[in-house]
Amino acid sequence: MKCQKDSMGLNDTPSGNRVHIGFFGRRNAGKSSLLNAITGQDLAVVSEVKGTTTDPVSKAMELLPLGPVLVIDTPGIDDEGELGAKRVLKAKQVLNKTDVAVLVVDAVLGRDKADNDLLDIFKYKNVTYIIAYNKCDELPGGSLNSAAVEANEIYVSAKTGHNIEALKDLIASLVHTEDMKLQLVGDLIKPGDFVVLVTPIDKAAPKGRLILPQQQTIRDVLETDAIAVVVKEFELKETLEHLGKKPSLVITDSQVFAKASADTPLDIPLTSFSIIFARYKGFLAPAVRGVKHLDHIGEGSRILICEGCTHHKQCDDIGTVKLPRWIKQYTGVNPEFVFTSGGDYPEDLSSFEMVIHCGACMLNEREMRYRQECAADQGVPFTNYGISIAFMQGILRRSLEVFPHILAELEVL
Repeated sequence: MKCQKDSMGLNDTPSGNRVHIGFFGRRNAGKSSLLNAITGQDLAVVSEVKGTTTDPVSKAMELLPLGPVLVIDTPGIDDEGELGAKRVLKAKQVLNKTDVAVLVVDAVLGRDKADNDLLDIFKYKNVTYIIAYNKCDELPGGSLNSAAVEANEIYVSAKTGHNIEALKDLIASLVHTEDMKLQLVGDLIKPGDFVVLVTPIDKAAPKGRLILPQQQTIRDVLETDAIAVVVKEFELKETLEHLGKKPSLVITDSQVFAKASADTPLDIPLTSFSIIFARYKGFLAPAVRGVKHLDHIGEGSRILICEGCTHHKQCDDIGTVKLPRWIKQYTGVNPEFVFTSGGDYPEDLSSFEMVIHCGACMLNEREMRYRQECAADQGVPFTNYGISIAFMQGILRRSLEVFPHILAELEVL
């Protein structure tokens, strides 16, 4: 399972774990100005010229009182022409990963059909939203005569700073913090437990760095006051023999699943980073149900393989090289593979026999839920790398024993 190798430090919050706040609205409503006012930084280019923001722009940052967030500035929803239509589509696609949407309306002009259409989309996609009436300082009598009409509406001025702090508090109040308390493995172990992490040195990772799933899992183990023992794949067997204490759990990179399973005694629970991330992102159960479809792949069947980030591909890349090779060996046929990465994800999946996704360490739960539900709505089985590899290598049942309720679903397949 790969992830984006960017400049993120070991102690930085990954974008997939940040609250995603999207700013939407018509051109010149002041989206970029309002974003800059809220963050206290010149993150977005501001101009009187309509359509200055041509593509969604994201910035990871700390925003009090929320903490780590990802703010997203989007093109005007009323952009025109063929290119404008593509920009509008990109703006709408941002909603698939947005936790809180801020609809920025010019307070002087008021809402129009484009704004109301956006509100309908928010409601259809079940996105929590706020309506911010910007430029209230230009209203007759000034901003002091402006007042919100509904609980989720507020009059603000990016120019004067009026109600900017109140808007930040309103955004914070709408974030569902209970969804941010999910654990990777903390609920599977207890203080003092040994957890062995099998982490091959990823050639795509910069020297001195572990890939993101490994970093996050180590952190979660330590936060539980358990002990993380990190080994490479060829060190696992000897480590288990000389550890002096039976580990509570072994977690392996999916690429060496078969070797890790062979080297781990059956009385020691074993799973993979990809599987625990599927649970963390909320799609483990449908992914387990979907993997069985590998038994029904035929000659020429189209399989969509999705990578959640845009890392540099290596000669033996798991998504584009190893996984297709394993699928061909398992099925005995030659499917057609289609690959996407980063934010690219086709809304029309009807031509695909199934979707196999990465562990999604760089995507937030909302976007992964959208992707999985998009497949479910079109009757397309959806699974992920680690579950597919474990299934094809005959060790899926063992790798799910730490999740009894999920294992029960596998029993009825």
